[in-house]
Amino acid sequence: MTQASAPITQDVLTIPRKLPEPGLTNIVGLGRDALRAALIAAGTPEKQAKMRVNQIWQWVYVWGARDFDGMTNLAKSYRAELAENFYIGLPEMVSRQISSDGTQKYLARIAGGHEVEVVYIPEEDRGTLCISSQVGCTLTCSFCHTGTQKLVRNLTAAEIVGQIMMARDDLDDWPRPGEAYGERPRLISNIVLMGMGEPLYNFDAVRDAMKIAMDGEGISLSRRRITLSTSGVVPEIARCAEEIGCMLAISFHATTDEVRDRLVPINKKWPIAELLEALRKYPKASNSERITFEYVMLKDVNDSDEDAHRLIKLIKGIPAKINLIPFNEWPGAPYQRSDWARIKRFADIIYKAGYASPIRTPRGEDIMAACGQLKSATERARKSRAEIAAEIGEA
Repeated sequence: MTQASAPITQDVLTIPRKLPEPGLTNIVGLGRDALRAALIAAGTPEKQAKMRVNQIWQWVYVWGARDFDGMTNLAKSYRAELAENFYIGLPEMVSRQISSDGTQKYLARIAGGHEVEVVYIPEEDRGTLCISSQVGCTLTCSFCHTGTQKLVRNLTAAEIVGQIMMARDDLDDWPRPGEAYGERPRLISNIVLMGMGEPLYNFDAVRDAMKIAMDGEGISLSRRRITLSTSGVVPEIARCAEEIGCMLAISFHATTDEVRDRLVPINKKWPIAELLEALRKYPKASNSERITFEYVMLKDVNDSDEDAHRLIKLIKGIPAKINLIPFNEWPGAPYQRSDWARIKRFADIIYKAGYASPIRTPRGEDIMAACGQLKSATERARKSRAEIAAEIGEA
């Protein structure tokens, strides 16, 4: 990856995406069973379908193929048949911004002209991609810029896993011709569902996309390298463990219902006691797979010594670490970041109680790519459910 030579670099990609012919089915986002059924429906003999799924899957998710012509272990006539019925479609990259610290923020356009933001954070030992699950958000968390943008719609599984593939395209993170798979270290080694939207309010699409990302014969990301962040949709938490199995992070941010009601309004529906009970029962909670409590540090709101001690009491019995997030300011934000001395004092209290309490280093602040700063320019379209369904091919 090329580092920015100036504090902020913006690269707007002006080459328009070639739109697929009407009636074609997108390969991306289909699970193995769905792809097999689609191939059979398009004329692939049933006895060959499993083999064809494996071949196409590898081309798309291991080698990053973007058309059928290059799938050289398929007969030319069969490639032509595929092109008549299917396409390989990803979100369109509209722009790329590069922070002075190397963080990259992408603006991605999806069906209907809507836009979402995706952030790549390079580090010495890993590369983390922060992806979105919705256009906008329903939760209106008062410290979060994304929450000021109304929900437009859920993303499809194709649009979710497509963000990973789009970023890998841009970073040249696929194996090169003649190169053995896994020969180079992967630039995108971790995925966090911490972008725009509440993942558990789009459960099925998130689950289907993450199953593709975790497939061992495809993108092949370990479930322990994928973290889903939720504000506390209690009924879906156990289901997340059973059907996705990735790591879990909770957007917690307060130690009393009074304060959390204001910061994270979903707390009015599922207050702290109900949320913590669900976390204590979380099937995958263990010392090796701790739940991460995300806690944004807001000056004179939730950063007192008393808050730290209450937090320790609240999470007792839950294998956990506390991720302290210095508030990332955005235009019109009603809060300020806690002073560094206060953040360090808070972290020290947590650490002395036996919990890991890392202070997250703000990344990408100069391009509004830091935690809580994401917001696309898309305004909510006044469209019917049928019109939105038509945009994503579900009509």
